[in-house]
Amino acid sequence: MTGIGVVAPNGIGADAFWKSTQEGISVLDRVSREGCEQLPLRVGGEVRELDPGTVVEERFLVQTDRFTHFAMAAADLALADARLGRADYEDSPFGVGVVTAAGSGGGEFGQRELQQLWGRGSRFVGPYQSIAWFYAASTGQISIRGGFKGPCGVVCSDEAGGLDAFAHAAGAIARGTDAVVVGSAEAPLAPYSVVCQLGYEDLSTCEDPARAYRPFTSEARGFVPAEGGAMLVAEEESAALRRGVRPRAYVAGHAATFTGPSRWPESREGLARSIEGALKAAGCAPQDIDVVFADALGVPEADRAEALAITDALGAHGRRVPVTAPKTGIGRAYCGGPVLDVAAAVMAMEHGLVPPTPNVFDVCHDIDVVTGRARRIPLRTALVLSRGLMGSNAALVLRSAAPA
Repeated sequence: MTGIGVVAPNGIGADAFWKSTQEGISVLDRVSREGCEQLPLRVGGEVRELDPGTVVEERFLVQTDRFTHFAMAAADLALADARLGRADYEDSPFGVGVVTAAGSGGGEFGQRELQQLWGRGSRFVGPYQSIAWFYAASTGQISIRGGFKGPCGVVCSDEAGGLDAFAHAAGAIARGTDAVVVGSAEAPLAPYSVVCQLGYEDLSTCEDPARAYRPFTSEARGFVPAEGGAMLVAEEESAALRRGVRPRAYVAGHAATFTGPSRWPESREGLARSIEGALKAAGCAPQDIDVVFADALGVPEADRAEALAITDALGAHGRRVPVTAPKTGIGRAYCGGPVLDVAAAVMAMEHGLVPPTPNVFDVCHDIDVVTGRARRIPLRTALVLSRGLMGSNAALVLRSAAPA
């Protein structure tokens, strides 16, 4: 991985995101989006510092939803960080692909157009309704806008799809693609999208931002949704080195399983098998893992299953290895959430710093959750975990690119 682009509630750009993450700053707040005032969901993680009109051209802006605006902005940042410009691939556009993960698509755009349809008639529905809501919209628009003609796709496998996208990117590169723009961004805080989420019994409706999302504690009462996400540039190493760009980290191993919707006790075995599979793919022993970025759902039985899965897969090391969940300060951005964890894990390894888990103090599980303040330790290998509400589980092993 050579480039990181972030659009998150706690910062735009990798540096701003990391500064807030390492300091354990929580930006959870009352949902302020118009139309959500009377809905039961009170707390969320909103992206308030990005004006899409300043980063996305008008011709793309009018035909895309907020989730695609975020993805295009993050892709621009990732490409700039990787120093991958049109001059680098204009002679071989089929060498660059795009893979994103999506959980719900363009709900806000779709709501607006359907209101026009039923309120004013079919003549007032724009032609872009047919594409803006679609799960693959971000992949399509990033590839069109960038001129990328390599392998493109979209992963729809719950929140865990954010990690599965990296496996797809790695597969494309193994088959000869030079680079893949990979990641996810979500925008689930429009009224229609919020109403859809109210069917999730694991959603937190607590009104106190400091207490709404507290996984691994006795006060766990569900998760808080968030907007945003991240895009990264994954490359074949020799292609990056030919451009004079050194990797920031390596994707070492991935594995995924499926255990069924909201069957959290069963997710213990499924997540453990994902961890074991990712370690095997990476050629990595349990004791080689230096930090775990947890899924951290915030539901007591799900938290217990995850804690046990970590110790099942990592053995005694699972009780000692630092575990963190920075998302408790910004919310779970569905598919974008684990990609933000990947971005945080890369920067954690670069800085030798495990970020804390905001709003979490009284951990009631037998794992070493980092709370309060960041912990400075050498980090060579990171494990990122994700589970979806519909039953997908995934684990991704990352290795530092820094010299040993």
